Amino acid sequence: MPPVVEQSTKACLITDGPDHKTVPVTLRYDSSDPLAMRIVFPPEVSLDSDEVIWAFARDLLESGLREPSGDGDVHVWPSGRAQAVLEFRSPDGVAVVQFDSAPLRRFLRSSYDMVPAGEEQQEMQVEQGLGRLLNASGSGTALPPGS
Repeated sequence: MPPVVEQSTKACLITDGPDHKTVPVTLRYDSSDPLAMRIVFPPEVSLDSDEVIWAFARDLLESGLREPSGDGDVHVWPSGRAQAVLEFRSPDGVAVVQFDSAPLRRFLRSSYDMVPAGEEQQEMQVEQGLGRLLNASGSGTALPPGS
């Protein structure tokens, strides 16, 4: 099983109303998909009461912590010195979420410790090679020593 980095943090949902809601989220990086990262939102913030997972490029988060970034469904920009804003667009609407930057930076550091920038393609080739090797061997299960 490929290594995964998960980090819990808090996010503030920005709404049109006077009250903003703070929710726990999970930042996730899976080395089997080395170009992407995911933010997992709890069911209570979804329209259909299911967990919501947004996947987007890891380098988008990195650049968005320094300057406004994004041109698709996800936009990221710094907000002052210690916060960042992520905007998620879907056919159902737009969600704007504010984070403290420090946990995002820690998460990125952990993900780059696992798969350094520029080595994502190599990681994908290794994973694909292992998948081919396991598929070629039949069941893909290892035999115990001495078998």
